Parts: sequence; C-alpha cells; structure tokens
Amino acid sequence: MIGVMLNNKESQEIEYMLKRELEELLLDLTDSRIDGIVKRAMEERYKIIFGLYKRFAAPKECYKYIRSKHQRSENI
Repeated sequence: MIGVMLNNKESQEIEYMLKRELEELLLDLTDSRIDGIVKRAMEERYKIIFGLYKRFAAPKECYKYIRSKHQRSENI
C-alpha cells in the first residue's frame, strides 16, 4: 500500500483525469469495431481506474460510471 498526500487542487485534478479516462473507456467499450481481446484488456483497465476513482469521488458521482451487467456481457 502506498500513501499519497494531496492538496485539494491536486485531488480535484486527479478526479478530473480519472473521469475523462472512464468516459473514454466506456465509449470505446461500446464500439463494435474493437476486437474482443482488446475489450477484455480495456475492461481490466476500467476496473482499475474505476477503483481509483471511487477513492476520490462522492458515491453519487460514481453511479455515472458503473456499467450494468447487460453492458458487460454484451461487449465481450
């Protein structure tokens, strides 16, 4: 486990970057042109980034980036 001390501005910037990355991943995961193997790697990346985002964002904000079971099974 690694600890990091951030001021409020830095915390907001990291939250912003994580949100943008999650939005990009969610958009790409719905693209039918992307191969299944690549989508599985993207799914792993999504899980890691979403886990980080949950540490910075309020629970209400996290709901926007949760994928439904239907979305997960449809894209793989």
